[in-house]
Amino acid sequence: MPVAEQKKRLADPAVRRELVAAEAKMKPRDNTFQGGGAATTDPRKPDYSNLFALKGVDWDDPTVDQLAKARGQHPVEVMIDLSLANENQVYVQPLVNETPDDVLGILKHPRTLATFSDSGAHVCQEMGSSLQTHLLSYWVRKRGAFTLEEAVKKLTHDNATAWEMNDRGLLREGYKADVVLFEEDRIRPQLPTVETDLPGGARRLVQKAEGIRATLVNGAVAFENGEATGAYAGSVLKGKLAS
Repeated sequence: MPVAEQKKRLADPAVRRELVAAEAKMKPRDNTFQGGGAATTDPRKPDYSNLFALKGVDWDDPTVDQLAKARGQHPVEVMIDLSLANENQVYVQPLVNETPDDVLGILKHPRTLATFSDSGAHVCQEMGSSLQTHLLSYWVRKRGAFTLEEAVKKLTHDNATAWEMNDRGLLREGYKADVVLFEEDRIRPQLPTVETDLPGGARRLVQKAEGIRATLVNGAVAFENGEATGAYAGSVLKGKLAS
């Protein structure tokens, strides 16, 4: 249905009661991999205490369970109301390593690489491009868990070294001039937005950043103040195992 019709239906008390009743019949969440827990397309009843209504990017968002208790509503109705108020409302459900302290323990391990890629496989469900700016804004600036130098090394040198890209990851003569120029006190991810720019009008999540002045690829300025310059100096990278 068109969005306007969806909103009209979701505001109908009868439809809301039907959705609440349907939720009661959903299978419980199964945390075992064999049972289709974290990685599954089989709908499961959410753990509302681990389902966050995204309001910012600082890991202090309320859970749907907290909002339901505060409002005296069923969690399904809370999500309906939030989505009616903002059709771009995003919900975050950590699937593994669900607490910040667990994540910090992993990040502190000397063999951990701070990187992420799903090769664009699930762009309508999650957006991982904020990992680097989150590390710099949350773990460095807000929590003080790493120095700026430690975090930059994690995001550059450590990853390049692990994949044996020996001409990247450092500002050094003879290395590829891939450089990100950012403001230490401003860099942070923006809230993700829902865009409909895929073939057929399909949706995807897009998440940009604040505080990045310029991105240089092979010495050419590819982005300046968040806008593409039209310079495409990059190339496909292949590690030794793929060559």
